[in-house]
Amino acid sequence: MSYRETSNINTLSHGVEINKVLRNTYFLLGLTLAFSAVTAVIAMAMNISPMASLVCMIAGFIMLFVVNKKADSASGIFWVFGFAGAMGASLGPMLSMYAGLANGPALIMQALAGTALIFFSLSAYVLTTRKDFSFMGGFLMIGLIVVLVAALANIFLAIPALSLTISAVVILIMSGLILFDTSRIINGGETNYIRATVSLYLNVFNIFVHLLSLLGIMGGDD
Repeated sequence: MSYRETSNINTLSHGVEINKVLRNTYFLLGLTLAFSAVTAVIAMAMNISPMASLVCMIAGFIMLFVVNKKADSASGIFWVFGFAGAMGASLGPMLSMYAGLANGPALIMQALAGTALIFFSLSAYVLTTRKDFSFMGGFLMIGLIVVLVAALANIFLAIPALSLTISAVVILIMSGLILFDTSRIINGGETNYIRATVSLYLNVFNIFVHLLSLLGIMGGDD
């Protein structure tokens, strides 16, 4: 067998592996998002308190570390669903608050539709162009740190305009992370579909939360 034939076989094998990771990632992402929706509805029905919501979010982030540690084992799947369930439940009070507004259900549906549009559009762009967005990693990390500091400051400042700006910037950063994370998968930078799923899940989760917040600030009094 010639070097060229061997190289072609290796390239084909690498492409098949990337497609497998991509397929498994989107399948698991769909399941975890659906599971989060179920736990969010349950949390709303149970009318959990903001404190319980905070506990669920903290539990979710604790499980996030466990997921990354267990991602190479079969138990990683279990922890992914535990993480997604806790994060979904943490949305209970927020969704209940918006659902109680006159135009709340419409705002929630607009946020869901907007999140889906952003995710599918950006994913399709990367999958179609096959561009490498790894160069965005450092910029996006700096952006996350700046936003985190601004969000912590606004807890004490409580400036509506700053809240609006933070939500808008978070949506932009998470959109960039969708490009970055999807690019890593198709270019072989991420070969573990569990870790890839969690990364994309967090992007989608944060886009939905901040898009809903943005819509609520802009149209909550309608």
